[in-house]
Amino acid sequence: MYMRELIKVAIKSIFSNKLRTFLTMLGIIIGIASVITIVSLGEGGKTAILGEFEKIGVNIFSVRPRTDVEITESDRLTVKDVEMIRKRVSSVKYAAPVAQKFGLVKSGKRTKKAIFIATDFDYGNVSNLKIIYGRFLNERDILLGRNVVLIDRESAKELFGYEDCVGQTIKVGSSTSFDTAKIIGVIDSGSYRVLGGAAADQFPVIAAMPITYAQKIFDDVTISQIYVMTYNSDQLDEATSQVVRLLELRHHNKDKYKTENFVNFMEQFERILGIFTTVMSAIAAISLVVGGIGVMNIMLVAVTERTREIGIRKAIGATQRDILVQFLIEALLISLIGGSIGTLLGYLLANLVGPFIQITPVVSLKTILIAFAFSSAVGIFFGIYPAKRAAQLDPIVALRYE
Repeated sequence: MYMRELIKVAIKSIFSNKLRTFLTMLGIIIGIASVITIVSLGEGGKTAILGEFEKIGVNIFSVRPRTDVEITESDRLTVKDVEMIRKRVSSVKYAAPVAQKFGLVKSGKRTKKAIFIATDFDYGNVSNLKIIYGRFLNERDILLGRNVVLIDRESAKELFGYEDCVGQTIKVGSSTSFDTAKIIGVIDSGSYRVLGGAAADQFPVIAAMPITYAQKIFDDVTISQIYVMTYNSDQLDEATSQVVRLLELRHHNKDKYKTENFVNFMEQFERILGIFTTVMSAIAAISLVVGGIGVMNIMLVAVTERTREIGIRKAIGATQRDILVQFLIEALLISLIGGSIGTLLGYLLANLVGPFIQITPVVSLKTILIAFAFSSAVGIFFGIYPAKRAAQLDPIVALRYE
């Protein structure tokens, strides 16, 4: 009953001057809304990106020559290495070589710069490519070195003006020589453009071809890495060691190859994104401190304005504790109401901004609870000084106050 009365008095005091109360809450509203927006978009972005990596597969790793040691011709990866990995390492499900070459593509009178990805039939399995027209490379394409290519959707539009160009022919090669190749498939550009790396934006055409065909039409086709997929993620570490050991035995070398897997990459990425989100949230939380100072300021004004009221309450029996609790409740309610509005505003902002940057925001209960706890802490912390000042007023001095 006692606490209920104090809350009623606090609510009446807060709503007696709505505009001033709203302006006092503004800092807290902006702070909480910023934190909720940043955290929910950060969580949404992390979920989306990690989801894409999981689609590619957590049981995949790549092996490549190290760049920090001297690599001789005998250390370079070969197509035979890929065959041996498939045969000798029992936990390996798929293995695919990757070599990149830069060149040109001709279609009619159009000549475009292109990145050629030379690989084999297993590449479709380890890279999670989505074929939208036609098919991927098969074993006979690799065995016979067939002059066939796959291009991505954007490349098809660049060369032909439409997507389904399966069966059409293009000329592929360098500035000095070209060969005619048949298009056997069109790949969704989303994941395929990523394979072109940082240079993809500078090349309008990305094409995949049998590595055996690439070796016919290009000089010095060097396998930059081999992608390996195990049957399950538990075999990843064992398969990684076995593949490196096999390569070292075949090439008679030691410590010339390094491996990378998506699990390590995902962990590093998650850690970096978590730090980034925390830093951004901390910056946004600074406005909460400003909001807290606003609460303290307005509570000090309220203590001055209600000095006679405090004197009367003390004269009829209110203790210092009663006055202290009353003003703390007012500061706490201002912060909680501001926090509630800020949470709602942050949720709306995140859902408004999310579609523009193609991220589905994730607003978790934990985030909301932390926001409420933080706004409560701000209210109590910045409300203590005004509340103590009100509680320590001399009732006689307070009654004489004009």
